[in-house]
Amino acid sequence: MRNQLQIKVLGELKVARDGKALPLPASKKTRALLGYLAVVGRPVRRDHLCEMFWKVPDDPRASLRWSLHKIRRITNADGQECLVADNDRAFLDPHIIDLDFLRVCQLRSSAVAMLDTVALEELAGMFAGQFLDDLRLPHCPKFEAWRLYNVGALTRIRVGILRALVERTRGQPERNSLHLYSLQSLGEDVDVVPREIREGPAEICGIDRNDDVRRATSALPGARGQAGPAAITAREGKLQDIRFCRSRDGVQIAYATCGHGPLLVRAAHWMSHLRYDWESPVWCHWIEALSESATLIRYDQRGNGLSDREVSDFAFEAMVDDLQSVVEATQLPRFTLLGVSQSCAVSVAYAARHPERLTGLILYGGFVQGWRARRDRHEIATHEAMTNLMREGWGMDNPAFRQLFTIMFIPDADQEQIRSFNKLQRISVSADQASRLHRAFGDIDVSAILAGIATPTLVLHARHDAVVPFNAGREFATGIRGARFVELDSANHILRADEPAFSRFCGEVTRFISQTAC
Repeated sequence: MRNQLQIKVLGELKVARDGKALPLPASKKTRALLGYLAVVGRPVRRDHLCEMFWKVPDDPRASLRWSLHKIRRITNADGQECLVADNDRAFLDPHIIDLDFLRVCQLRSSAVAMLDTVALEELAGMFAGQFLDDLRLPHCPKFEAWRLYNVGALTRIRVGILRALVERTRGQPERNSLHLYSLQSLGEDVDVVPREIREGPAEICGIDRNDDVRRATSALPGARGQAGPAAITAREGKLQDIRFCRSRDGVQIAYATCGHGPLLVRAAHWMSHLRYDWESPVWCHWIEALSESATLIRYDQRGNGLSDREVSDFAFEAMVDDLQSVVEATQLPRFTLLGVSQSCAVSVAYAARHPERLTGLILYGGFVQGWRARRDRHEIATHEAMTNLMREGWGMDNPAFRQLFTIMFIPDADQEQIRSFNKLQRISVSADQASRLHRAFGDIDVSAILAGIATPTLVLHARHDAVVPFNAGREFATGIRGARFVELDSANHILRADEPAFSRFCGEVTRFISQTAC
């Protein structure tokens, strides 16, 4: 069809007419609006678009009019009205758009089996990355929730296509390897990986089994503070550099760097996995938001993720040493330190010992005293029962056990997040180590050092957090001189991308870093 508009959303947004690329607006929200209207393919109320992309104080209707004007200049040509907008609605006519999304979004597993190999490879080649990968808007939670939903749905389709191709091209090494690499880049475990690929370098294969990590780090210097590269993983141009260092007792700690801007170190909490969290719907929006305007350094706690799993010492001092080892390995100048959950106490202990290294301290969802140190008999009994449950059922595909932890950590979780959180339990930490860590958290108590903290401090806590009581987190703000306290309207310990509390969290953190960074 002559003069047809082509729009690609399977990766970065691209628009062309008759195969010739068209320049896109500089505004990220305008490009996101264009992609949204193209994919939805039906009239959308202006009020809905305003709520999705603009805050009320920003005169959203004026912003929407400006963005629609920019989109109209791209999509409408030679009398062809692709974008139609009136006072109430806006609409991109799907009948005159060639949209890559439509070719794959309705593909089912049965349909995959019916297609020949050439057709499947053509479909696989259409994926240039994640859905609208350049249009992540953590400060627009409704759009981000919609985008992440489609990321998950399209990833499942892509995995089905690649698995079929891996099976069909077993006797053709070059084609087979290409599809294997693509499948593994999506975090999928593959049972048919050839020996030469399975034992290849971790930075190519992206395999994160414990023995592969140990092989990748076997040549690293043994002295404390020295580090070497282990892997660089990418999401279509967005890189995280994964490396390893040793803590004072010789435990190898995995840490990752991504983003640009002021330095922000996120102290480790349990149930983390540097590579899996990179794509997980539970944590990816956190990583994206924190690294959007900062250089984010995060690491896996000992016993978790890519750090050494078989660890004997989970004492609080060892946790502080792990943070110290990452700071030394990266040779950081002054930086902002972010504590999440139990790592808030770790961060406070570091701030007390090294105030000269910090420009600011951010504490979210944490506690001054652990569950045993708080001396509440009912709470202690509850946590003792949880410790036993972890030892017996952690990582098992038991719906009751999974639901218990999901309801506590993310009571508003959708099905995709439930599945992801369940997988995170299985792959991040063993049952024995999880129960030992949980028991160690109960004895944490930094109440005696709060008054001595002189670093500018921001404290945030979800009002209805079921994992850490609200008052347990508020104690940081009452104990640290001059600390600012922000109450977030949420019941989720791990904030979801689509809730206002996460948008508030991002805004407060970004503003705090910009005010304190030197």
